[in-house]
Amino acid sequence: MKRTFFIVLHLYIYTLIPTLGFGQHLYLEITPDSLTQKAPLNEIEIDTIFNDYQALKTEVDTFMQQLYQKGYIESRLVSLKKKNDSLYAADVLLNTHYKNLRINLPEEHPFTEKDLVFIANNFDENYIEIDFEDTSNILRHLTSVLTKTGDAFSNIQLNHLRPSTTKATLEADLIIRTDTIRTIDDIHIKGYEKFPRSFLKYAVGLKKGALFVKEEVVEKSELIENLGFARNIKAPEVLFTKNETEVYLYLEKTNNNTFDGILGFATNEDTGAIELNGYLNLVLSNNLNFGEKFILNYKNDGERQEQFFVKTELPFLFKSPFGLEAELSLFKKDTTFITIEQSLLATYQLNTKTKVFAGYKTFTSENLQKDNALIDDIEDFTSRFGVVGIEYNKPQRSRLFPVKTHMRLANDIGQRNRNNIKTPQIRSQLRAFHLLQLNPQNSIYINNSTSALFSNNYFTNELFRFGGINSIRGFEENSIDASLFSVINTEYRYLLGATAYIHTITDVAYFENNITQTQENLYSFGFGLGLLTKAGVFKLNIANGKQNEQSFKFSNTKIHLSLNAIF
Repeated sequence: MKRTFFIVLHLYIYTLIPTLGFGQHLYLEITPDSLTQKAPLNEIEIDTIFNDYQALKTEVDTFMQQLYQKGYIESRLVSLKKKNDSLYAADVLLNTHYKNLRINLPEEHPFTEKDLVFIANNFDENYIEIDFEDTSNILRHLTSVLTKTGDAFSNIQLNHLRPSTTKATLEADLIIRTDTIRTIDDIHIKGYEKFPRSFLKYAVGLKKGALFVKEEVVEKSELIENLGFARNIKAPEVLFTKNETEVYLYLEKTNNNTFDGILGFATNEDTGAIELNGYLNLVLSNNLNFGEKFILNYKNDGERQEQFFVKTELPFLFKSPFGLEAELSLFKKDTTFITIEQSLLATYQLNTKTKVFAGYKTFTSENLQKDNALIDDIEDFTSRFGVVGIEYNKPQRSRLFPVKTHMRLANDIGQRNRNNIKTPQIRSQLRAFHLLQLNPQNSIYINNSTSALFSNNYFTNELFRFGGINSIRGFEENSIDASLFSVINTEYRYLLGATAYIHTITDVAYFENNITQTQENLYSFGFGLGLLTKAGVFKLNIANGKQNEQSFKFSNTKIHLSLNAIF
């Protein structure tokens, strides 16, 4: 029994000793060499409680490194002493505090004034002066400048660090080690081998022969996401050999066909009955792996008008920056008239965001009234125009708002022919919008649509038609005829999450009709909702429109539903 007691006692003691020894915390205090050095030491936050001595020693080394980075390069650790069982004291001597650093540049260097003006307190072609604490960031900046010249393996360092003749200033020499300038010799695509390569060069800006800059390759590869029909499945990789630089892109084809249908509900002012109208919009994109696009749009309000529109886009023909766009549009207003518009445009991609276009457009219109005397401002005519214009697109990585900025300006210059009477005309059309991002949740959308027809005289069947969800909301589709109009749409958008947002509707329009001598302002107010579903983007808009002298009526409220389905 006595022996058993001693065995148990020994086991208890051996179990208790590790608990007492290793479970005890160690504490650290930093002691300055003098009272004047206490304030600088307090500026650096450190841990003071540790589980073991090695962690405490590592924290002291980190603390000394932070002192060097702040300009106390002559500081040193005088001692690290154990004051009692759990407390260690580090005695630190700071010495001189160097606030500034003068970096002498080599006689030949690639840095321009633009590279240096924002990083240096003072500079000329031979040196720069900076805050010593910014040394690491500025060296990284200068290194990035070198890599942008195509020298992927260049590096810089400071040599011969020494006190300057100026008080509290250090001086150093900048050493630049360069390598062979690298250009992109080949681009390999893995995963989506049929990707239309012309888009890499003209829409993305990634091409053979360009200087290799790693950051630019990554940035441009991300632009592939904005094309809509492909995405990156992993980051690009680079293979360096002695004489060549090859870029590997890993892509996957994505569905980019869309189907959009809108239903509108309104109250008939005469009968009080609910009327249904709507339209169909079909977009087929890159189904042939050419980057081509086919657009089909059909609208019918049920009784007064019918519209058919088809467009084909063939970009980068024969791997060149040139492309073609062809359009056919038909508009029929009840039994009054029908107008057919045809156009053929040649496009040229100036850069990744901008293209210009030029071409030919015709209008043919026919009066469907048997008795032309009933409406004497509707006539049979044919118009021919030369077209010039420019288009700008700035996309962004967002499924809800994929385009940040868009602008398209087209000018048609030609003449109208009626019974061999030719009338010179100019048609100008502008569509521009921008999404102003206030913060991750809040943004403001601003859109302007402006069209103007300049002519000596006008026919109703050649005027512009606007109104509805794609122009000024709260009004019937294409219910307003105008020789000139300008619509400003604004929305304040608030993201409820990654897949939903709500927004206000505030639309203002001005239009002129030179036939009826009308000049009027229009207003529309309301709210809307957008949801990103598995099928696509669902939108609900509720808006009430009024004319300049008209009071608001609930019966003028229009409800629009749409689902932009991707397949």
